[in-house]
Amino acid sequence: MSRSVKYTVVRQYEGFVPLLRQVPGFVAYYWVDAEHGVMLSTSVFEDQAGADELVKRAADFVRDNLAPLLPNPPQVTAGHVVAAG
Repeated sequence: MSRSVKYTVVRQYEGFVPLLRQVPGFVAYYWVDAEHGVMLSTSVFEDQAGADELVKRAADFVRDNLAPLLPNPPQVTAGHVVAAG
């Protein structure tokens, strides 16, 4: 990976990929079907500032577009990357 990746966010909903790509520091996005109705998304940024910006934009996107489908907030885990392969 050519960029220095230091921070990531994991979210259990999706639908805002074009929005995500506009966030400064965006590196990568992964969507996982964990089966049994569970979907996971992982967003990778160059730093925490980009991840924090996505949290704000994602909340607005869900409120404006997905609120009836997602009555409960997602489980969000975030932190500094300590190892990458």
